[in-house]
Amino acid sequence: MTDYFSPTVIQPAIPVADITPLERLLLSHIFHVEDRGDGLFFYEDEGPAAAIWPDRAPLEAALAQSPVTINTGAAANFVIEQLDRIPADNVEIELDVSDMVWKSILQDIVRRSKSLRYVTAVSSFTASKMRPDGFGGMAVLITPKAIVGKSTNDIIEDFLAEAHLDDPTALAA
Repeated sequence: MTDYFSPTVIQPAIPVADITPLERLLLSHIFHVEDRGDGLFFYEDEGPAAAIWPDRAPLEAALAQSPVTINTGAAANFVIEQLDRIPADNVEIELDVSDMVWKSILQDIVRRSKSLRYVTAVSSFTASKMRPDGFGGMAVLITPKAIVGKSTNDIIEDFLAEAHLDDPTALAA
């Protein structure tokens, strides 16, 4: 069996003043976090979590401590929607936090920040065995207005198109 990994680094560090308690709680469950003095450095050795299991009480406390505005909407709206669907007596809550959840949270942080113009997420794709589908990478740029990214496969497709090698009829000529 082959294990797949996607170590990921978020840069630059996020200033502590720019992140709400709810965003910090969610992102610290999705990624590892280190306070580097100049901000919070988010990274993950094996890949960002696709699901997390926070306890209800800290989640509700972080939500109560976080102002809900148009620029904090991703985290707050996500948590409010999830809490509404889960019985009140559930202590531990499973949350699906696939890619767009953390990317949207980071975009809200960039929108509010006085110092960040963007953040990047850079991932490598590796596998425990040499497999053709187990290697590569991806880079994502998150700005106040856009989230864009390319994988190494996208870049190779761009190179092939630039060299006009993506046209099957070109081989016949």
